Amino acid sequence: LGLREDLFDDNVERDYRAIPELDKYDEKMLDSGDYDQIDLDERRKADREMNKRDRERARREGRVPRAFEDDEEEEQRPRRRRRIQQEGDEMLEDAEDDAAAYVNLDEYHGTLSEWLTNEKVRDEVKRRFRLFLTSFSENEGDRALYPGHISNMCSANKASLVVSYTHLSTSVPTLAIWVADAPTQMLELFDEVAQEVTLTLFRNYDRIVSQIHVRIKDLPIVDSLRDLRAMHLAALVKVRGVVTRRTPVFPQLKMVKFNCAKCGFLLGPFFQTDSKEVDPGSCPECQSSGPFRLNVAQTLYRNYQRITMQESPGSVPAGRIPRQKDVILLHDLIDICRPGEEVEVTGVFESNYDASLNSQQGFPVFHTVIKANHIKRNKGNQQEELSDDDIKKIHQLGKNPNISQMIFNSIAPSICGHENIKKSIAMSLFGGVEKRFKDKHRIRGDINVLVMGDPGCGKSQFLKYAEKTSHRAVYTTGKGASAVGLTAAVARDPLTREWTLEGGALVLADQGVCLIDEFDKMNDQDRTSIHEAMEQQSISISKAGIVTSLQARCAVMAAANPIKGRYDSTISFIENVDLPDSILSRFDCLCVVRDIVDAVNDERVANFVVESHIKSHPKKDSKQEESKVEKPELPSIDQELLRKYILYARNTCKPKLSQIDEDRIAKLYSELRRESMNSGGIPIAVRHIESLIRMSEAHAKMHLRDYVNSDDVNLAISVMLDSFISTQKFSVKRALEKHFRSYLNFRKDSFQLLLFTLDELVREQANYQRLTEKTDSEMDPYDEPVQISVEDFEAKARELDIPDVSDFYKSSVFKKRNFILDASSGQIIYDNRR
Repeated sequence: LGLREDLFDDNVERDYRAIPELDKYDEKMLDSGDYDQIDLDERRKADREMNKRDRERARREGRVPRAFEDDEEEEQRPRRRRRIQQEGDEMLEDAEDDAAAYVNLDEYHGTLSEWLTNEKVRDEVKRRFRLFLTSFSENEGDRALYPGHISNMCSANKASLVVSYTHLSTSVPTLAIWVADAPTQMLELFDEVAQEVTLTLFRNYDRIVSQIHVRIKDLPIVDSLRDLRAMHLAALVKVRGVVTRRTPVFPQLKMVKFNCAKCGFLLGPFFQTDSKEVDPGSCPECQSSGPFRLNVAQTLYRNYQRITMQESPGSVPAGRIPRQKDVILLHDLIDICRPGEEVEVTGVFESNYDASLNSQQGFPVFHTVIKANHIKRNKGNQQEELSDDDIKKIHQLGKNPNISQMIFNSIAPSICGHENIKKSIAMSLFGGVEKRFKDKHRIRGDINVLVMGDPGCGKSQFLKYAEKTSHRAVYTTGKGASAVGLTAAVARDPLTREWTLEGGALVLADQGVCLIDEFDKMNDQDRTSIHEAMEQQSISISKAGIVTSLQARCAVMAAANPIKGRYDSTISFIENVDLPDSILSRFDCLCVVRDIVDAVNDERVANFVVESHIKSHPKKDSKQEESKVEKPELPSIDQELLRKYILYARNTCKPKLSQIDEDRIAKLYSELRRESMNSGGIPIAVRHIESLIRMSEAHAKMHLRDYVNSDDVNLAISVMLDSFISTQKFSVKRALEKHFRSYLNFRKDSFQLLLFTLDELVREQANYQRLTEKTDSEMDPYDEPVQISVEDFEAKARELDIPDVSDFYKSSVFKKRNFILDASSGQIIYDNRR
């Protein structure tokens, strides 16, 4: 090994001499064929196969022994080891640096926006949110919650990941506080993390959706639109309201590129912000300042829509005008709601510079908007308002067999009497069940009520009570409402100058109640416009090139006065009111209320009003109240609990029609048709059969039942007959009551029936005494005792299927109404002086 050959001696050229035997190639080893050029994927595949072949060959042959390695490689081995060790030390140092770079997010100086510009802080926020998405679970030991949400989002090809604020505040309270105070920067970081986690689970999902957006729901604080102030700017807010206007969808610049008009150089990309317009400046190629043309092919856009949200009708303070606010919808939030729907918007409250507003005011004023992050449609149900305790109380009330009568007693407690109106309003508040036949035909489930009668009987008070009790109600008057105001209006959008739709009262009351007072004062043209809304519950629009249909799924409660001021019982209902048959047939219940002079009833009403004022006084005496106020036989329900009971029953109970007596309904319908033709009252049509079914379903909802039974049908029949008979002339009213007595007396308290019969006998006897004894006309006929024959009274009782009245004579109701039984003379004495 010590002797080495000198390769560069004088004979070095001999190595390159020609040797014909050796200077040729083996033809078997040559490949002279032509091959097509392969693409990149095939080349990579071939490389992978050759690398695999080489690895298997090396594994079979083993490594080259160190003795046959060159000295140079032997010298490089220690270097390689040192380099690997050095790289490991650097990785360990980087890990130590990462541990040392941990940022305590709770301790920051300055403003939160400045703190979030720090790159280390942003990385720490992303790390914590990534850990939240991948590991959060509601119960300890359960699987992570949000990977399943991401999987559901990807299976539906959506771009929004909904994150609960409650979950975030429970797991990472700091991030929950920061996203409420600085939502713009925090949501940007959240979107990046959501994109990374989604692509980790589904690598190619970016080919379907370019960007994932995190939506925050369940924000605990709900602000009113009229309470938004400067302190809410740049913060996350949640507001509720009704959508009144919606613009078309526009493309908004997201990333823009320009071409220089002089040299054709491509400028960009420039990312558009909400605060200012993109200005490319000067061309870096030719140094010219323009003009620049928009490169449409390489410019990226996003969807943009603006809606106007107004305060819900029931939340506006008395005497105030509803406030409204513009809401900006981006990306996949467009067309998520329609005009007339009640929504809950969570978004960023921002301010924009408005030049026109400043020119009008003369000093800097900003226009405020809400940039939506999450939108939830209420869809008519507000089940989240009910707690577990409320639902438990509701189920306990539903088990009471007399719950329907308790509900009737609780309707409008400040009004005395008028049981028929209270029953009709209660059924309208509960409503029936909507039917759909393969999305082609629809039958309404809402119950319409018309209250007609003398002034001063509390008609408007009934409507006001329904407005306060219903979860969603719109109150209007006949003179103050036009056809456009009730249905929908077409107006120019101030932003785009295009024609847009604005919903009226019936559209805003969707899934609720529309209350119309002074219904008779409306013009015929305005009244005709609500025909479609009352039956089909839709509003068709064909104006200014807009042909569409809006939903008006609401019950209509109306109050009207007779033509002559007071209701005349000697003529029919149609002659008393100036309303056509087409609109009268659309009302399920027609309630006639009359102000009849009756000393007994007037005294009871006067006592009721006085006691109501005593109870409502702020400094009332509870002992005095207990001694004077009579306790009802069935207790009433607290008004707040009643409101929740109605809300729960409307949303959860959908009673089915499977156990009803169809023959009974058919027989009643034929009898009503015959009597309506003979008596000349309101016409009975097929719609009244549907009304009967709707009222039966409403009564079943009061009992929280899943099926409609015979009791529900019988009560609905009694309400309908009461409505029909009350509209008849006095001459045929008694005959109809006698004819339909078996239907009318269903489930009525026998004491109430007997008391009503006794009052009628006392009234007739008192009027007879005044006429026969020729007393002073100004003298009250009840000043003297009135005697009723026991035989006559018991005969009337037997007509009501009440054979035994002995318990009635002993009851407290009989004594409190100033009745005395004289068994020796066979007389019942009424003495008003006691």
